[in-house]
Amino acid sequence: MFLNPTILKLNKTPLVLVILSVLFYWAFAYNLLRTEYLKLILLYTALFVLFYKLVQRFKSNTKTLTYLAFGFRALFILAIPNLSQDFYRFVWDGRMILEGINPYLFTVESLISKNEFPIAQALELRAGMGDLNASHFSNYPPINQLCFAIAALFASKSILGSVVVMRLLIIAADFGTLHFGSKLLAKLKIPTHNIFWYILNPFIIIELTGNLHFEGVMIFFLVWSLYLLFVGKWKPAAIVLALSISVKLIPLIFLPLFYQWFTKNNNKDISFAKKLKKLIGFYAIVGITTLLLFMPFYSSEFINNYSKTVALWFQNFEFNGSLYYIAREIGYQFRGYNEIAIIGSVTPIVVILFVLITTFFRKNNTFTELITAMLLALSFYYFTATTVHPWYVSTLIILSVFTKYKFPLVWSFVIILSYLAYVNLNSADKSENMVVIALEYIIVYGVFIWEAFIKKAPSKLGA
Repeated sequence: MFLNPTILKLNKTPLVLVILSVLFYWAFAYNLLRTEYLKLILLYTALFVLFYKLVQRFKSNTKTLTYLAFGFRALFILAIPNLSQDFYRFVWDGRMILEGINPYLFTVESLISKNEFPIAQALELRAGMGDLNASHFSNYPPINQLCFAIAALFASKSILGSVVVMRLLIIAADFGTLHFGSKLLAKLKIPTHNIFWYILNPFIIIELTGNLHFEGVMIFFLVWSLYLLFVGKWKPAAIVLALSISVKLIPLIFLPLFYQWFTKNNNKDISFAKKLKKLIGFYAIVGITTLLLFMPFYSSEFINNYSKTVALWFQNFEFNGSLYYIAREIGYQFRGYNEIAIIGSVTPIVVILFVLITTFFRKNNTFTELITAMLLALSFYYFTATTVHPWYVSTLIILSVFTKYKFPLVWSFVIILSYLAYVNLNSADKSENMVVIALEYIIVYGVFIWEAFIKKAPSKLGA
């Protein structure tokens, strides 16, 4: 990419930006522990500044931005993820499938404790994933499991080999997101360079490519589905949306929001009854396709195990919460103990009510309004959730590039603060730093409130 005549004609500044980015990404990938919090923050801050300057510098040259985005990703190819242990479970599940064993029916610990080692490197994988992951059933949907199985197919005895295969799948998904995201931006008459606030974002590169979180694959299918829906291909859009749900369940929250797009668009030649019929057909295709994808794993035990595991995210686990932590503190004051079970049971109901209010009482009948509603609904869910891991924010970032809102971009920068929790979590204290969490959310909520209620923001990001 450095031999590109277009780049060589530019002054030295952008080349310095690129070289520094390469050096910092390399250090991040191969010379960083997540407990090295000062180094983590400094590297990430530097990369974020460089990212912002590169997008501003080359926003009229998207070809160069594309080379940079995937060049930076290539630096991580041989790196073992250093900010997350989840990939060990991915490798485990994929190899279980390859052995013909349903990964939803057995916890890792239940097998290891009986001295059963059904896959290669079982003990090494168990040690890598940690006690928490090993003690619970798998919660990864079937298309996600397919990615794990592909990695096992090509690297059944090498953890690094499995990592490389999964990383290539995530990078391929990013190519797809770039392609369909750019096309959708052009259709919506929004500057196409906006897609690089996602594709070139160091948060996305580090969390998805680096740490192997499959939100990138889910996002690819989601953006592809949105593009197909906008161009009128609602049946294929429904199938692709089901694929997105079958990577991560989070797109389920968007389903009610399609109501106005189908029933209140400006096509006066179609009756409301026909529009409603099309909406029902859309939901039917999504539901049937999703169920069919889960069918190879179906059993009564699967339903019980999977539902219990998903429920853990509402009633047992807590990390980097905001409004939940406030509610938890109120519970401590009145009841004297953690009310996560009660709060976690109420939160889904509150989120569903918010989504339904957004569906029926907010104007969502243009496509930009629809995507904005999706952004607001998912943001509300994360604002109230008991657990908000950093990579969750990736979906907000991709949605934001089609809207006027920039707070997800700000969040993608400050959420690195949540990793400071590991300073305590790996010590005797075992608690998060509430001052750090408060700082993160004061910034995020401040920008959100400014954009949503105070500032008269432009209609398009980057316009």
